[in-house]
Amino acid sequence: MGLSGPKRHTDKTGDISEAAIIARLLQSGYVVLTPYGKNHRYDLAIEDADGQFWRIQCKTGWTDEEQTVITFATASSYNHTAKQKGWRNYKGQIEYFAIYVEQLGKVYFVPVDAVGNAKAMLRLAPTKNKQEKNVRWAKDYEL
Repeated sequence: MGLSGPKRHTDKTGDISEAAIIARLLQSGYVVLTPYGKNHRYDLAIEDADGQFWRIQCKTGWTDEEQTVITFATASSYNHTAKQKGWRNYKGQIEYFAIYVEQLGKVYFVPVDAVGNAKAMLRLAPTKNKQEKNVRWAKDYEL
């Protein structure tokens, strides 16, 4: 163990993302609130300069090997049993996803209504066929 510390447990990935997101929001001047207890549909609430509150769901984003695209889940699982597992999206229950991508050290802030019901992608590099229509550019959502 020592100064190098223990190996990271995979359950800590979400905690690391949430901490990085909170730090970035505070650096950006937001007031950050956290709900008491577990199993809320949002992880944080923020207050903007106008005094308006927004519910935030924190997510960990992943890049592909070439770092051309970021992928993140826009739904959560429930009924964790061998026989049944379902997915619920966040529409109407949050206003924004905050996505932390550890490989890039960046946070992205995406409106819930701008993404699909299961997963979403943010583009870091142009598509191979140079398509621009319906492409969500990561730079447009970077916090």
